[in-house]
Amino acid sequence: MVYLLKFGASWILPPGIFVVLMVILTFKIFKYSVKLSLFTGLLTLFFYLMSTQLISEQLLGRLEKIYTPPENVATIGTDSIIMLGGGAFDGVPDVDGEGALCSSPASRLLATFRLYKMLDVPILLSGGRVYEDSGREAVIAARILRTLGVPPDKILTETKSVNTTQNAEFSAEILKENNLSRPLLVTSAFHMNRSVLNFKNQGVEVIPFPTDFLVTHNPQFHYTKLRPNAEALYYNAVFLQEILRTFVTKIFNI
Repeated sequence: MVYLLKFGASWILPPGIFVVLMVILTFKIFKYSVKLSLFTGLLTLFFYLMSTQLISEQLLGRLEKIYTPPENVATIGTDSIIMLGGGAFDGVPDVDGEGALCSSPASRLLATFRLYKMLDVPILLSGGRVYEDSGREAVIAARILRTLGVPPDKILTETKSVNTTQNAEFSAEILKENNLSRPLLVTSAFHMNRSVLNFKNQGVEVIPFPTDFLVTHNPQFHYTKLRPNAEALYYNAVFLQEILRTFVTKIFNI
């Protein structure tokens, strides 16, 4: 009953209600223009499928599987950890101050801290203030790490970057200044392929450590995965965005 209620409710909330309205519109148009009705119907079908978990698990899962974490991190010989930012809020209260990371970089930071406890190598936090009203990603992350007990001399910050290309560019400079050449790269799994490419463009061979997985890699069918929901639509948008940005990086090196 719980699953059935969830399935039913999804059709009266966005984006499900938009699918219903588009279906009604398609039938209304049919009496005036078959071709236009066919186009509207195909557009509705595409929007519906892109709003389902069934599709997002397949698309985003394929992207997240490109890289896997090393089996034994302790033996790979890394000399540093780079964590890429992914958004922060300014002016919001936190446990030990003001400003907080968004959910994805918070997940990345947890993995970074756990890796630091295993490896005891310097951490390079990369990420600046993307917008005027957003938080300074590396600064906030550094504050949290210090609260968790990481010594300040183990934390390096790169605070100028506003995108992945700049993450790689400015981080490469800091690595060179500190004689670090074999970094472990921590970022969200869906973001790792493009990140590795950007660092490669800067002449830095990173060791990928994907984290912050958004979908299961062992999907099982359930009829509720056919219901339209905003999270699945967002995940599919993330997939398309990564494909587009990776293409631009390959072609224009930006």
